Amino acid sequence: MVRAALLAGLMLLSGAPAFAGCSDMLPTAAEANGPRRLIEARDLIELRDIGMPDPSYFFLPSPLAVSPDGKSIAVLLSRGDIAGNGYCRALVVLSTASGGAPPRIVDRGGEMITATDVKRGLFVNTGFPDLVVPAWSPDGRWIAYLKRIDGITQLWRARADGSAAEAVTRSAVDVERWSWAPNGRDLLYASRPGVADARRALDREAATGYLYDGRVRPNPSPRPQLREADVPQAVFLVDPETGLDRPASAEEGSALPPDPPGGSQPQAVAVSGDRRAWTEREAPGPLSPSRIWVTDRSGRKQPCPATACRDGIVNLWWQADGSLLFLRREGWAKGRMALYRWRPGSRAARRFLSSPTWLTGCSYREARLYCVSEDAVTPRQVVAIDLPSGRRSLLFDPNPGFARLRLGKVERLTWQSEPGMPAWGDLVLPPDAVPGQKLPLVIVQYHSDGFLRGGTGDAHPIFLLAAHGFAVLSFERPAVESAAYPGLKTIDAIIAAMTRDWGERRSVLSSLLAGIDRTIAMGVADPRRIGITGLSDGASTVNYALINADRFAAASISTCCEDPRTVMTYGGTAWADWNRAVRHYPLATEDGTAFWKPMALSLNADRIDTPILMQLADSEYLLALEAFTALREKNKPVEMYVSPGEFHTRTQPLHRLAEYSRDIDWLGFWLQGREDPDPAKRAQYARWRALRDMRSPAPATPAVPH
Repeated sequence: MVRAALLAGLMLLSGAPAFAGCSDMLPTAAEANGPRRLIEARDLIELRDIGMPDPSYFFLPSPLAVSPDGKSIAVLLSRGDIAGNGYCRALVVLSTASGGAPPRIVDRGGEMITATDVKRGLFVNTGFPDLVVPAWSPDGRWIAYLKRIDGITQLWRARADGSAAEAVTRSAVDVERWSWAPNGRDLLYASRPGVADARRALDREAATGYLYDGRVRPNPSPRPQLREADVPQAVFLVDPETGLDRPASAEEGSALPPDPPGGSQPQAVAVSGDRRAWTEREAPGPLSPSRIWVTDRSGRKQPCPATACRDGIVNLWWQADGSLLFLRREGWAKGRMALYRWRPGSRAARRFLSSPTWLTGCSYREARLYCVSEDAVTPRQVVAIDLPSGRRSLLFDPNPGFARLRLGKVERLTWQSEPGMPAWGDLVLPPDAVPGQKLPLVIVQYHSDGFLRGGTGDAHPIFLLAAHGFAVLSFERPAVESAAYPGLKTIDAIIAAMTRDWGERRSVLSSLLAGIDRTIAMGVADPRRIGITGLSDGASTVNYALINADRFAAASISTCCEDPRTVMTYGGTAWADWNRAVRHYPLATEDGTAFWKPMALSLNADRIDTPILMQLADSEYLLALEAFTALREKNKPVEMYVSPGEFHTRTQPLHRLAEYSRDIDWLGFWLQGREDPDPAKRAQYARWRALRDMRSPAPATPAVPH
């Protein structure tokens, strides 16, 4: 009853019923022919999606699996389901021919698979959707893929004609990596069989109490986390016909591709027969620019001397004629994408495509490049790029109805920060914006690549905010420049340098303020009504901005915070030790006031008057208590919500819907003087009026119902 009531109340925001179940995983012609209307929350939450939703991640495998005969592509579609508070999943086969056979579903079902990172040796569930990459059998009859049911990820296969789908493995723990075996019939997979025993050992430890040591992350639980070193991967060979598996030999296991370091491949690589191409840093430091190198058939190593072959390279492919195709980020602050061809031995590379459209997950086959394409106003589509002409053709649009939504004008703005670093952001205006009208401005961070969802983590819905009368600046965080840290050869050394005197925070804020000033100079933004939002690094920018810039009239954050006791106590001993060793943070027992004063909300609560909404995961909310308590004790306008069963990024559609709604209400209340007349929100607005009345010295703003 409680859940049903919550859903009924939240659906008032969307103005229309949610999709019924998961029967609509393929679009219909009717979707593209409906009336023009404003965007609604469900349009974003129930978007049909391809691959990892954040397009700022490069060097990952393509989500597009091209069949051996080159005539089909297999891809996994995912869509949030508000009614079921879960996700709909479908394995879909597309034709590579423009105007070819319509897409068909060959399997459906399964739970969202979320990414697990290893932090300080411990497994951490991020809540971020993981990348599921299908692969065809060499004979083209089967498609294998990962599917999660009842909390365990198994290896599955489906017939390419859609006539059958079945689990191949019956592992007691998650399958993590896999590939077809060299014999073309069997499958290789890697899992961590020691996980089950390690969990039972923790159950036994519970009987006498857990030792509080580096295994414990207090945020999610006092129960120790599993350590990667204690549960190594093992590789198995499975017969898909019988389901029988056995440990793979060392020779068999060597055919399984390795885990990319850090979850992604740090440099681009292309191998074709005896030819190899790769990018290599020009200096030892991890921020050093990269250049393309190749080996010829005699094994000689040579660089590409062309200017385009240096820096920004995200993918490489050998072509049949021996030339090298590469995809590159370039332009102002690397805000565009371009395709080049270079023939080894030549001093020049030829560019034949340049566009602000984002291309990710590309797969090359027979003079065609198949990519996931998106731009600021267009969600992901599957396109084919013919080479060498560069002509693009649309193969699959999962969301044709999006074209009929009134999203408002989007304009790319460029500027320089105070140190002279190039930066950019996308300014989004309300669909009914009146020229010359100054609007409340909301900042969304910290990447603005591709389709404008809700910033990093999809936490603060850009077009939905615009539909409610806000101008939105989708801010692209400037890259860390190697010139600022010459000679630093490790990531830890760079992090230490960035933390010193909060130099990197100061640089990011300088760029953000320059972007805000640009919108004010355009006559778009009202300088007295600027709101700021953020998750993760974006939330850290919010903290620093509220302390060091008197520019913001409201804030909404999805993670919080960096405060003295928080980072050295509530995050556990492993994090505290790392913070001390790498960032040189003061110990919890030291007087670190001078160090923390520019960054810690708790040490500045007496002078921060900006209303702050905290919408946090239950696995992270402990990190906000120090700041929240200080602000509350100083009678400052702060409110916190905690969503159960969540992680760094939200996985549950109902929580996303609730947080979207509160974002709009909170920013509308403080920046527009607006209250939603929904009777279910009376208590909310009563609390917020009380918070407003406590503020000083600013007078109360009268509420205007809409």
